[in-house]
Amino acid sequence: MSLWVVKVGTSLLRGNEQNSTAEVIENYSACLCESINRGDRVVLVTSGAVGLGCRRLGLKQRPVDVVSLQAAAAIGQGQLMALYEAAMGRRGIAVAQVLLTRSDFGSRHRYRNASSTLRQLIDWGVLPVVNENDTLSPEELRYGDNDTLSALVATAIDADQLIMLTDVDQLYSSDPRFNATAEPISDIYHPREITALEDAAGEGGRWGTGGMSTKLAAARIATASGITVHLADGRKPQVLDGLLKGVRSGTVFHPHPQPLGNRKSWLAHALKPLGTLQLDQGACDALEHRGASLLLVGIRAVEGSFEANQAVRLVNHEGNELARGLSSFSSKELIDAIETPMSSNRSPVVVHRDVLVLCNE
Repeated sequence: MSLWVVKVGTSLLRGNEQNSTAEVIENYSACLCESINRGDRVVLVTSGAVGLGCRRLGLKQRPVDVVSLQAAAAIGQGQLMALYEAAMGRRGIAVAQVLLTRSDFGSRHRYRNASSTLRQLIDWGVLPVVNENDTLSPEELRYGDNDTLSALVATAIDADQLIMLTDVDQLYSSDPRFNATAEPISDIYHPREITALEDAAGEGGRWGTGGMSTKLAAARIATASGITVHLADGRKPQVLDGLLKGVRSGTVFHPHPQPLGNRKSWLAHALKPLGTLQLDQGACDALEHRGASLLLVGIRAVEGSFEANQAVRLVNHEGNELARGLSSFSSKELIDAIETPMSSNRSPVVVHRDVLVLCNE
């Protein structure tokens, strides 16, 4: 019995000449219900609300401004849930709508609440249907893609495996549509391999403008938390059915052998840093090699505006990120403390080791 998170994207739910959106959802639902009836636990992360809203309005092109996207999502979200409700209900499985924003994972308390709610639904035999709350989320609170959201959901509930369904058969060394020498990749074993592929995806061209780059980032988040990730072709329902039965398909991202704990994963991936602290070399060495906390004396500069107990990036003098953590001081307090000579020889702790995670952990 496994705990699965399955992510389905807009490109698949849009349908095609052979299958409408309703038929696509019907096919996926049949696979998910069969898995649940075998004793597996499943959470579904789905896109599609904006696309359905645009179709209902008869729009020829997807809007680009946030307000129009939010309005389209408001129209489409109800239709999306109705389709899942009907398809799963015919097979005796109830569904629950769960809309999340970045702020829902932005505090430890709300992160735990989201995790507890999802777990309770799973225990009741209900299929949680998760989507980003596009209707109300301001730009700064949006993930912007459900790939990232699916990885964070998988982490929050300690899932065993994450399936990301896409419209390609597997991962390639570069975009095979434009590079005839692109090599298929069946297995990814180490975070360094993901980083190298992310760097390649960022070199330009259509492959780096979305799509695969966000899936690589999601795989990095999930595998760091000990979750196996499958990137597979969602155009054929039998692929999802096979994956849920343990059949290999597409590309497998193997979990890190020393995964982050739940709290470290939250610090590293769920929080959006609101500022940056530039450290001197001594502080960098202390963090990386001695397991120390960050002291005020080791900070060279403060960037951004943040309050106490909010997330910050810790970088070296070259701007390379070493760690993330929660600052016990606000940005104003830190700037004042740096500019004012201390009356005590004891330097205060700015980021305690318990709320700090190194990038290479």
